[in-house]
Amino acid sequence: MKKFLQFASFIACALGLVAFVLLMVTPAIKNTVTVLGSTTVTTYAGMAALFAGGQVVSRSGSTTLSTAFDGKAAPVALIAWILLLVAILAMVVSFLLPLLKVKVDAKILSLVALCGAILLLVAGILLFFTLPSFAKANEWSSTDNTNLAFGWVLSAILALVGAVIGVLPSVLALVKKK
Repeated sequence: MKKFLQFASFIACALGLVAFVLLMVTPAIKNTVTVLGSTTVTTYAGMAALFAGGQVVSRSGSTTLSTAFDGKAAPVALIAWILLLVAILAMVVSFLLPLLKVKVDAKILSLVALCGAILLLVAGILLFFTLPSFAKANEWSSTDNTNLAFGWVLSAILALVGAVIGVLPSVLALVKKK
């Protein structure tokens, strides 16, 4: 367990980094509509939810139509993206400074790791609110048959798991002192 706790910040950083990459490369929103037996699946790129860019891809049978996204970004997704980026940087600082033999108080490094874990937690939670935020920003009347795409759900879960792993050393140190 002691070896695991040494690498908790590194593991949390790696999970946060994977979550960050998933936000950028996977679709964010998926809409499935079936009319007269014909199913159309529309996906909005992660860049569409984050920065109001990217592509919208509609697939119906063997037909695929890709167009540039013409809408607004989800503010909650952008905030989560920024928090995730700052959390990754905090985790990098907390595990890299001891490796570089920089003299920093252990309490400060623990506090930086704790802040990074809290940011990962908040980012992970906010990612689950991307769909309502995106729908409101683009003035959708309904989100029926629409959900958060798998990559973004996985990203949120990885951020939450990273937060738990990142906070473990601080919590165990606090429990040990009592």
